This record gives sequence, C-alpha cells and structure tokens, in this order.
Amino acid sequence: MSAPPRLWRAIGPGILFAGAAVGVSHLVQATRAGAGYGLSLLAFVAVANLVKYPAFRFGPQYAAATGTSMLEGYRRQGIAALWLYAALTVATMFAVQAAVTFVTAGLALHLFGASANPVVVSAGLLFACGALLGVGQYRWLDRVTKVAVAVFTVATLIATIAAIGRGTLGGPWWPEFGAFGPADYLFLAALVGWMPSAIDVSIWQSLWTLARAKDAGRPRVRDSVFDFHIGYVGTALLALCFVVLGAAVLQGEAIPPQPAAFAGRLVDLYAVALGSWSRPVIATSAFLVMFSTTLTVADGFPRAISVLSARFRGPEEPSEDRRGAYWIAMVVLGAGSLAILALAVQSLKGLVDVATTASFLTAPLLATLNHRAITAKDVPEDGRPAPWLRRASLAGIAIQGAFALLYVCAKLGGFFAT
Repeated sequence: MSAPPRLWRAIGPGILFAGAAVGVSHLVQATRAGAGYGLSLLAFVAVANLVKYPAFRFGPQYAAATGTSMLEGYRRQGIAALWLYAALTVATMFAVQAAVTFVTAGLALHLFGASANPVVVSAGLLFACGALLGVGQYRWLDRVTKVAVAVFTVATLIATIAAIGRGTLGGPWWPEFGAFGPADYLFLAALVGWMPSAIDVSIWQSLWTLARAKDAGRPRVRDSVFDFHIGYVGTALLALCFVVLGAAVLQGEAIPPQPAAFAGRLVDLYAVALGSWSRPVIATSAFLVMFSTTLTVADGFPRAISVLSARFRGPEEPSEDRRGAYWIAMVVLGAGSLAILALAVQSLKGLVDVATTASFLTAPLLATLNHRAITAKDVPEDGRPAPWLRRASLAGIAIQGAFALLYVCAKLGGFFAT
C-alpha cells in the first residue's frame, strides 16, 4: 500500500537532514572511531544520537506547528537569542563548510584518479553547488540528495552485514579510560560533536520544511515528524555501521591526513567487505553522498543567515524576499571556507576535529534555544512536545552542558596540554 498523498508530500526535509549528516561525522569520524578504538566507542555514538534527538526533532516540528522557522522562535525569545545564534554560526560555519568540502574534494580526486590541488577542487565544488542552487533552488537540492543518500545507504548496509559475516569483530565494548591520553579525550569530544550532525541543522530543517511547503503545502505535525524520523533513524544506523566497518577493516591503522589518501582507504572499507568489483561503485556513491552534504551545508548556512538578518528587523513574513542576503552569505561562506582550506590543506583530521569540537561546545546552547521555542505559549497545543519528550530534551541539554563544561575546565586546567 502506498503512503497517503499528504504524507508523501511532506517527505523531503528528513532526507536533506540525512544528506547533511551522513558526511564527515560518519565517513571520517565514525570510521576513525572504529579504526582507532574498535567497537569500544560504539555506545558513545549511540548515546550521542539519543541525547540530541529532541533538539533535532524540534526544528521541523516547530515549522509544521507554527508555519514559521525556528529562527522566528528564537526572535520571540528576545534579541539576545538571535545574537547568540549569530555568534555561534559565525564561529563555526567556515570550518564546517571547509571540512565537508575538503572530504568531498578528496573523494573526487580519488574517483577520477587526479592529482590536482584539493583547494582548487574544493573551489570548483563550491561553485558547482552555487550553480545548482541558483538554477534549481530547493527542488534540485531535494532530488540530488535523495538519490545520493538512497544509493549510499543500501551499499553501506550491505557492506556492514558482509563485514560482520567475516567474523573479525569482537570486544571490548567499553573504552579503557585509564589508558586514555589527552588526544583520546579530544577525539571523543570531536566524535560526539558532529554525531549525528551539528545542531545547527535543526534550524535548517525548519527552513527546508517551509521551502517544501511552498510546493506541497504545509505539512501536519505528525507527517513532519514521520519525515524527520526517516532521516534521523537512518543516519543513526549508518553511524553505527561506519564504526563497525572501521573496526572490521581498518582497526589499528593510522588514518591518512590527506583527503585523497583518506578517500582511498574509505573505499577499501567496502572493497574488503564486498570485493574489488565494488570500488568504482562505492567511490561514485561516496562522492555523491559527500557532494550532497556539501550542497546541503552550502544551502543551509546562507538560508539561515538570510532569515536571521530579516529576524533582526521584525517578525517572519511568508512573502519576504531574502534572495539578496542568501547569495551574499553564500559568497562570504565560500571565500572564508577556501581561506581556511588554504591553511589546512595538509591536515584533514586537524580541520575536522576543529569543526566538530566547536559543534560539541555549542550544542547545549542551541538545544536550549530549541527547547524554549517549541514549548512557548505561541506554539499550538498539538504542536508542542509530549511530557516525555520535554523531559528527554531537558536531560539532553543537561548531559551536553555537563560534558561541554567538563571539556572546557579540563582544557583551561591544562589537562589537554601536549
């Protein structure tokens, strides 16, 4: 039986979430976790997805319930909330865009067997993203991402099942913290920082929900939540898959810092599990899914910034024209990201760790703003979270805040000094 037409029309933003999430956090960080620590960090990956669930869900739920973006929910909390989001966005957006584009460039170089400068390739990718978004806007963003995520998800699930069947996996299932050094704790913070993604994406999802509504009509809250679950559960499952693949194929190996070399080892994950025949298929699908990540990030930040600038001027209006601010933000984002890449061209891991750790530290602040927005009195009763979800949200904020505070105290106290 096919999905009801109204429900089918609501599906889209959840897949875009998957496109944004199944990128660096999965291909790089989850793989590194399996390669470096076996299955001992699997529980942290699972818990990170559970703890952040409410904050991510509230983005599309708020948009469906109110017909406005989560940034309007921030504005209603006061101008300070908008300034806080602006500061967090400026602090992270260049590193985030640089990291995902860098990984995509590495996959492109590996796929085509080229030896070009990865910064030049990154510039070409960002230009291609701008061209696609300029021509197709939300529709092309939606279509490209759906195809890329679907192909890569199927390939990853098959490879993981094959890896488990090889019988090379085993404990320990919990890390030996007594043997951890500063670098291990730093990596753990970076791992959960983008697992499944940065919480900024919840704001993007609210904006994508509204963009989808222009073509398909405003979704019911339950339909929007269903769409969200498709993307979120899928990304959580894939994160666990990459830990398993890293443990089965690359355990004990050092991950190459250069993007093209890393891409080659990533393709090896599948070749070992599925056979050499899979190399071109996996290289192509991995590039497509990372390109979809680059595309969603290239759209997400400018879309959020254009709406944010309008919220400083007043309440959200469906008819407001934000195209000028959108394209200015995209140009600034691209230029800043390429400047960072020019400085970090030899260190994929270092660049990724900076971006993911920044997201780890800002997560409790954004989660708090999301919680306050969805529980406000102006949200219709049927759009507010159930009591269990409110409690889960508060618990998630407390857990993320405690770990972020612990990290900062340890950093200031010199624990992480090398």
